[in-house]
Amino acid sequence: MKPRTRQWVAAAALLCAGMAAFNAASAATYTAILTGPKEDPANTSPGIGAASVKYDPTTHVLEVGAAFAGLLGESSAAHIHCCTTAPGAGLAGVATETPTFSDFPLGVQTGAYHHIYDTSLTSSWNPAFLSANGGSTTGAEAALLAGLNSGRAYLNIHSTLYPGGEIRGFLALATPVPEPAGFAMLGLGLPAVLLLARRRKSGPAI
Repeated sequence: MKPRTRQWVAAAALLCAGMAAFNAASAATYTAILTGPKEDPANTSPGIGAASVKYDPTTHVLEVGAAFAGLLGESSAAHIHCCTTAPGAGLAGVATETPTFSDFPLGVQTGAYHHIYDTSLTSSWNPAFLSANGGSTTGAEAALLAGLNSGRAYLNIHSTLYPGGEIRGFLALATPVPEPAGFAMLGLGLPAVLLLARRRKSGPAI
């Protein structure tokens, strides 16, 4: 593995640790490391990413955070997909907003993202996902929550080179209270996210 790729792998892992540490409230937090080999079919992209999804169905708040780097193509869309037949494997349709997350960085190979959705609004969902789950946001919320809790939902970043998805990762419930080492990583994880966001705003992707 190239040194630069190792650096981004470390940054992505620290991102997940950092975001999980801050999200120890009543809402459940799910995290994932995104890679090409986790796609279906798998690919050899050196791209790496990390995602944190915090969901509270009682307040209808879905908070999505992600960072990615090293894509071979340029980012073209990103979504949460749900729900696969088996945990951690297979394909599923888009559950969240289409054609992509609001304000997701497009046309870049490195980026950072954060957005909060109100899942009581139909605009937060893919119409097809709504239809498949009773035609209501209540049904869609229940289906997504079940998919997240069973390991059958994944976050996918699509690119111009891989329209079906260049990097993805299945979302898994994060440990509510981090180990002592997690607190040390927290201090490094958040600066990594800020660095990605700053690069996105200040100039072209690297």
